[in-house]
Parts: sequence; structure tokens; C-alpha cells
Amino acid sequence: MSGKTILITGGAGFIGSHLCERLLETTPHDIICLDNLFTGSKNNIRHLIGDNRFEFIRQDITLPVYLEVDEIYNLACPASPKWYQKDPVFTLKASTTGMVNMLGLAKRRKAKILQASTSEVYGDPLVHPQTEGYYGNVNQLGPRACYDEGKRCAETLCMSYHMEHNVNIRIARIFNTYGSKMANSDGRVVSNFILQALQGQPITIQGDGLQTRSFCYIEDTVSALIKLMDSGFSSPVNIGNPHEITIKELARLVIELTGSQSPIEYSPQIEDDPIKRKPDITLAKSAFAWQPYVSLEEGLLKTIAYFKEVLYESE
Repeated sequence: MSGKTILITGGAGFIGSHLCERLLETTPHDIICLDNLFTGSKNNIRHLIGDNRFEFIRQDITLPVYLEVDEIYNLACPASPKWYQKDPVFTLKASTTGMVNMLGLAKRRKAKILQASTSEVYGDPLVHPQTEGYYGNVNQLGPRACYDEGKRCAETLCMSYHMEHNVNIRIARIFNTYGSKMANSDGRVVSNFILQALQGQPITIQGDGLQTRSFCYIEDTVSALIKLMDSGFSSPVNIGNPHEITIKELARLVIELTGSQSPIEYSPQIEDDPIKRKPDITLAKSAFAWQPYVSLEEGLLKTIAYFKEVLYESE
């Protein structure tokens, strides 16, 4: 059975590399991974390079891309505050110029395109849980704006190309995702807490720890992206786990699961950090029959095992 050719931009990143693996394992498709390695790592895909259905191209999506493809998963953009605030102009370009380039490619090839959007389009939400119909509460001038507003603009570009040029779009609003291949330097809360606990360092919480998040394990997120791509649904869809937990509770759970003696320390709240974050996934359930299955404890245990290997290899 002949397959499609699928382009995954940001394919050497955390989510992208898992998506490359899953599609190679479960489909006959050829996979092109395009990544500039700004935040991605070739180590995430090195084991795939010998597969004759896999191709890696090191390039930035803000430059023109001319490829023969049938589907595009656009995951190319710095996603952690530490990295997108390091170069906010580059982050904006990835979500605007890069988005235009990918939509232009989809238009020329009559290809389906899935945009990896984010829960950050809701900003610091005044509606809880967040539904796709909520327009958000975003500070367009704050330190997170390069990412939040860039992703909001990318959604607008997708819908504009869909309405004007009939481009076949998908928009996934991805909530916090965690699991193996998270970079140990990306500053995200799950990787931070696990690494601090495993090394016996204090668990550092910004603010009082009462802010909430909802964490989806990588295997569930990847399943959702594939199901969404295969669906006929062109409106934005929340992808996340509706189980809500405070950051303080997460810290205590990580300490328990690692058997660590790490104390918890607090630092000042960062600007525009959302107070509550929880997806309403009713639409994903009804539109393409998706819901997460991996519990937080199960996913954390798998992620802890991964980071134990990372630390062992670095010794």
C-alpha cells in the first residue's frame, strides 16, 4: 500500500519527534522532518534517520519551502517561555511569516495542514474551563505576547486561507503536554520539578503555587493530532487533559513519586502567568472521538524514568 508524504515542521522537537515516530510506526507514509534545531534536537530523531521513509531537512520555516507533500503538521515555533522570550521577534516570525509559508505550500499542493496552536491563545482566562468559543484575555504588550499573539495571528491566517483559498485546515489548541524527550533546559514546570527532585535540589514554585494547570501525556496528545488531521473538522479544537491540579499539588506529587527529600521554595509570580488553565474537550470527543487515557501519575512515572536515564547518561 503506497502512502502519503507528510511534512512535520518542528519535527525534531518534543511533540514533533513523537509524531514522526508514531506515523512511521503505524502508517505506510513517508515523513519529512523539517527543523532549524533552535529548540529541537537531532538526538530526538537520530534513530529514525536510517529509515528509508524518513528524511530530515535542517531549515527555518520563515524561509520559502518547496516540497511535494500531501499533509503538513506545522509544529515549528519555540513553545516554552524561556525560549520564546529569548528571541521574541524570531518567535513572532515563526508564527506569521512561517505560517504564511506553510499555508502557501498547502495551497499549492492542495494539502491538508494542521496548525499546532496553543492554550495560550486564551491568555489569563476569565472563563473556566476554557471552551473553543472563548476569545481570550491576552496582554498584547506583555513578555508572553510574542507567543500568545503570534499563535492567535496564525489561527487567523489559517482561517483566512481556508475561507479565501479553500485550504483544508486543522487547528489544534494544545494544552500543557509532558513526557519523554522534553528538553531538560526548557524551563517547563514538569521537567523542572522532576530534575530538581531527582537531584535533591529545592523545588522552585513561582508565585503561591495555587495557580492551576492541566497536563496531558505526550502519547495522548499525539493521538489527538493524528485523529484531528484525519477528521473533516476545520474549526479550532482543544487538545488537553481536563484533570486540573495546582502547581503546589504537582510539586508534592513529583516529590512523592521520585522519593525525593527536596524542599519546596517560592519565588515571585511572573508577569501574565495564567491563574487557571483547564480545557473543555467536549468538542474533541464529539468531533473525532478523542479523549486522554493516561493518568497524571502514570505519565509522571514514565517521565521520571526518562529523566533518570538522561541524568545517568550525563554522569
